[in-house]
Amino acid sequence: MKLLFICLGNICRSPTAQAVFEHMAKDAGVWVECDSAGTGNWHSGSAPYAPMQKAAGLRGIAMAHLRARQVETRDFEKFDLIIGMDRENYDDLRRICPEEHWGKLHMLLDYADGAAREVPDPYYTRDFETALDLIEAGCAGLLAQVSG
Repeated sequence: MKLLFICLGNICRSPTAQAVFEHMAKDAGVWVECDSAGTGNWHSGSAPYAPMQKAAGLRGIAMAHLRARQVETRDFEKFDLIIGMDRENYDDLRRICPEEHWGKLHMLLDYADGAAREVPDPYYTRDFETALDLIEAGCAGLLAQVSG
């Protein structure tokens, strides 16, 4: 299984989701290839946002090794699931995704039990803890589905 997590700039939510999912999958003994990307290219080549790294690090999640990149057309063929963090990300993906791959597009919180449907961007909200809680919930549900 190959998973691609998507947010706006690929410095907060999607690299966090990648790192959280990789951590959970490793602990569960499940092999899954993960990557992350942004719908925009503003931060390409940059490490994840320092405050997000710090918050994730306090939960044992390392992500300093990741680098931002923009989603590419070939990603729609390469990955089995392409997972957006919010409706704007999903809609942007749908606009650029070839129609034959639309079934691969999902929202992270579709896999979580809870009322929230989107992971708010902590780059703007500054609420890194809520973003992490939601990302962990979505990743746990996704892991249960792909490993089940």
